[in-house]
Amino acid sequence: MLKALGDNTRYAIYLELARSPLPLTTSEVADLLGLHVNTVRPHLERMRDVGLLAVDTEARGSVGRPQHRWSLSPDAPSLGLEPSPWPTLARTLLDAAAQGGLASDDLADAGRRQGQLDAAQWPDGTECLDGLVVEQARLGFDPATVEEPRRATVAFAHCPFRDLASEHPDLVCALHGGLVEGFVGSWPGCAVERFHALVDRSPCQVDLVLR
Repeated sequence: MLKALGDNTRYAIYLELARSPLPLTTSEVADLLGLHVNTVRPHLERMRDVGLLAVDTEARGSVGRPQHRWSLSPDAPSLGLEPSPWPTLARTLLDAAAQGGLASDDLADAGRRQGQLDAAQWPDGTECLDGLVVEQARLGFDPATVEEPRRATVAFAHCPFRDLASEHPDLVCALHGGLVEGFVGSWPGCAVERFHALVDRSPCQVDLVLR
């Protein structure tokens, strides 16, 4: 692994992926470094082969090259990039909640309270949908929006808590749903029609009513 990182380009790619809260496509990595995708691609594949990177492939139907999204492998060395303590803390608290018999409604209520606090930080005149998209992007959910007259759907293309959600789907998705409901409910004329959790569909999404 360390020998593979001895190349300056590969080390620069590794740093960009380490700093990113979301997996990056090959073209996104190339854009960040000002390189051509054909230059970046073999470096990414080399780092994957030695266990530094993990890759997810998104099919695009029958047309075009499949989309690859790159992230650090769980076994990759930190290289002084200290891992955040938050994933460990979140897992510990979630296990405690599950062991203590905490209901999903309790997690949803906690999420709503936090969502209301997040909404209160936005200035007057901000559009509900704009604020929601920015907040969800900040959390790492990679939101994508489809708008219609008086309605909108926000899909969450990336779940930063997917591993936790696979272990405790009811609790994690209830917390996320509560965050969204609390945030949206703070705006007059904006309401959650339905929150589709990962247990319902992938990716999860929320349907909004905009009056």
